[in-house]
Amino acid sequence: MENSSLFIFQIIVALSCTVLAFRLGRSWLIALIAVQTVIMNIFVLKMMNVFSLEVTGGNVLYASIFLGTDLLCEHYGREKARQAVWIGFSAAVFFIIMSQFIIWYTPSQLENGAFLHNTLTTIFETTPRIVLASMGGYLLSQHLDIYIYTRIKKRTGDKYLWLRNNGSTLVSQFIDSIFFTFVGLYGIVANAQNVWHIIIFTYLIKVLIALLDTPFMYLSKMWPIRPHYKNENPPKD
Repeated sequence: MENSSLFIFQIIVALSCTVLAFRLGRSWLIALIAVQTVIMNIFVLKMMNVFSLEVTGGNVLYASIFLGTDLLCEHYGREKARQAVWIGFSAAVFFIIMSQFIIWYTPSQLENGAFLHNTLTTIFETTPRIVLASMGGYLLSQHLDIYIYTRIKKRTGDKYLWLRNNGSTLVSQFIDSIFFTFVGLYGIVANAQNVWHIIIFTYLIKVLIALLDTPFMYLSKMWPIRPHYKNENPPKD
């Protein structure tokens, strides 16, 4: 399967799993957001060409997190969405700290011990600037997404679900692309022009995923999928 087809398939699987977690309950969805936040920081190390654009392995998971927080905003309110963001952030920080301990240990002298150690070091060794840019962009864009989503919903009520879903995600993802690229990559890539190319290319991919997740938001409104608040509090805002 070529990269572009595989990419679309991964998007569908990731978004479907997010809706499934939502159907299972709020705690399931928050847990999935935390898991996605952790593994996207690993997958981001892989670059591939999709639709003639260079993307990272973390793009799909990052966009799926936005769907998760939008679902929480829509059905449980902004405070639960913010809680999920901070849980995801805390999980990622814990993962980063623990991964540093693992690579600091002297490896065993048994067969493949040094090889596996070097492999883990390649994956988990962090660049402080990249980590700062990634986690700072995550907090900034997620809270902006929640704010915009909530403001649009207050003005439009239950109408225009597509507007608050896409509007909040597209604005916050654009800010995230600018923040991460300038804070994390400026000076590493050749020049400012290349930085803007990276921003535009990555944002185009995020736009594609944002548009694809809209049907999943509408799916969450259907009776078999939407929560019935059996043991969970309905939104207060």
